Amino acid sequence: MEKAGCYVGDNFFKAIKCDNLMGGGYSSRRGVLVCSNRMTFQNEVDQVIIHELIHAYDQCRAANLDWANCAHHACSEIRAAHLSGDCHYKRELLRGSMKIRGHEQECVRRRAMKSLANNPCCSEEAAKDAIEAVWDVCYNATKPFDRAP
Repeated sequence: MEKAGCYVGDNFFKAIKCDNLMGGGYSSRRGVLVCSNRMTFQNEVDQVIIHELIHAYDQCRAANLDWANCAHHACSEIRAAHLSGDCHYKRELLRGSMKIRGHEQECVRRRAMKSLANNPCCSEEAAKDAIEAVWDVCYNATKPFDRAP
């Protein structure tokens, strides 16, 4: 993050107890949050941290990123779901959502919709429209990685 010009403070990562069903979150004010009571295995923690760090990277690198803008939020969620391993076939199999073909892109869309559903500025229709509008660019944007996993 710092190589990319993004400041990471001493308390950027926090393990907290969460009341909701999320594994973690990112806030420009609070940093990366990991819901310690929702994690069982180290690879779950790793995946959540990578997912949330992609949001932090997007926040840092896009000077005009506005989380209230459904297209901006959708783009970061698409990137985070695609690049973090959220939609790896093993995770999908454990969720009971596995298909032989097309599971990864379907998963990325589903997880982006799930995240946008928590944004009070994005109706279901606005979220769907935003995901479609930014899909090609955001799904194929892999920075800070050379390629998607």
